[in-house]
Amino acid sequence: MIAKTLQDMFRRYRRPGDIVFAFLFFGFSLFLLSQIGAETQAVKRTKWFAQPALWPKIAIWGMVLFSGLHLLGSFLSPRIPGRLREVTFWLMSLEYVAYFLIYVVAVPWLGYLPSTMLFAALLTIRLGFRLPGAFCVALAFGAVVAVVFRALLQVNIPAGRIYEYLPDGLRAFALTYL
Repeated sequence: MIAKTLQDMFRRYRRPGDIVFAFLFFGFSLFLLSQIGAETQAVKRTKWFAQPALWPKIAIWGMVLFSGLHLLGSFLSPRIPGRLREVTFWLMSLEYVAYFLIYVVAVPWLGYLPSTMLFAALLTIRLGFRLPGAFCVALAFGAVVAVVFRALLQVNIPAGRIYEYLPDGLRAFALTYL
């Protein structure tokens, strides 16, 4: 049996938000292309295939080409209703970006351990888990993440200002490991 159309052949059917995604990705590709000259430099007396900018330029030109083809295909495909609903669904994920930004602001004030535990607990509640067991798992996960990053991996994360109010011995421990 021979495929009737390219869509049948490749099983690629347009989705409601496809044209919005194609337009945004093409715009992002053009932005990257406009910045490549400022972000990379040609090294004198180096062969063209050893230039630091070669593979980034190839990758970005590929992005421009294929995102342009995707945008063209989206324009030529029949319109599918539901674009606004699809884009609204995508934008709902920005809620979690806001939560993360609040967490980033809270870390220097509360400290890494309390902020991480609070963040994990609040996300657990936000996701709809209300059982005490789920809440305890979230708190334990937050504590383990904080201890692993600060104590074991020794990632340099700023200590919280709240640690200044702890007693001397506990403050030194909290500043180092929590």
